[in-house]
Amino acid sequence: MRRRDFLALAGASLCLPFAVRAQGEYPLVTPRPLVFPRDHGAHPAFRTEWWYITGWLGEERGFQLTFFRNRPGVAEDNPSAFAPKQLLFAHAAVSDARQGRLLHDQRVVRAGFGLAEAREDDTDVRIGDWWLRRTESGYRTRIAAQDFAFELSFRSTQPLLLQGEAGFSSKGPRPEEASYYYSRPHLAAAGRLRLGDEDRAVEGRAWLDHEWSSEYLSRDAAGWDWTGLNFDDGAALMAFCIRGKDGGTYWAGATYRDARGVRTVYRPEEVRFEALRTWRSPRTDVVYPVAMRLHIGPHAFMLEPLMDDQELDSRASTGAIYWEGAMRVLRGERVVGRGYMELTGYYERLRM
Repeated sequence: MRRRDFLALAGASLCLPFAVRAQGEYPLVTPRPLVFPRDHGAHPAFRTEWWYITGWLGEERGFQLTFFRNRPGVAEDNPSAFAPKQLLFAHAAVSDARQGRLLHDQRVVRAGFGLAEAREDDTDVRIGDWWLRRTESGYRTRIAAQDFAFELSFRSTQPLLLQGEAGFSSKGPRPEEASYYYSRPHLAAAGRLRLGDEDRAVEGRAWLDHEWSSEYLSRDAAGWDWTGLNFDDGAALMAFCIRGKDGGTYWAGATYRDARGVRTVYRPEEVRFEALRTWRSPRTDVVYPVAMRLHIGPHAFMLEPLMDDQELDSRASTGAIYWEGAMRVLRGERVVGRGYMELTGYYERLRM
């Protein structure tokens, strides 16, 4: 089923903004142990949630897949199955250096009708024939977009990486500004990728994030810079900087697990994204800092994009325009890893 069919089914109720304020109450994120497999699944009481996989397939190609769940908090007392109590969104993209631009697609629909759901007992989220689910060995996904398609399996090679304090990730100085957050770095990816009429076997490395929250982004913040990096020696790093409306740093954080498995959590003052080069989108005129020097405690890395044009326009679904790109990680002149970087809030303040 194509996106136009979903929109016809969804009707006018999906014109609700992605960040509409709830009529009821959302639970706060408070420190607690994450419990698996339950916490692999959906948490529908919370405002916002996503399952997010990025990775490299070979040396010159990246991919991105995100399933979002949103509780808009309206019409919750309405017994109708058409009431938009839970909304599901999906973004998929391929960065192909040969084409020099991002190929992407998106979907949006209310949950239900047997067409879209996010299970609560484990990772199993789908919108029609787009789906992501957890397996005994890792994850599997299938995406069929207009200009590309991929069917990939992801084998876990490392333990879960709990972000922040045992999965409680602060996103600001206020107690309510937080998320539950864990990652799966160094997933071994394999499967098939279709670009236009060309279909080929592919393999590579990927990174999965699962995060849910009710107050993710402060009203004083504009957006964030984020990166998830798989290093060639087996180390993994997640780092983010939430930018204030004035352009400065509102909050920051990072979790680094070295090649021996030693995990270090860095405080906001120990994390800094330094812009080295910008790129202006010819479609939206938005300027993004696409090359960065990342400072994490005693570490410093250079982040260089696979290509500059990796902008994703999701105004037909979540409403945001953002940059989501495959990156090479350099220490000096040497490539030491690969990953992805996300830049939000450069078009306008991100609303969640």
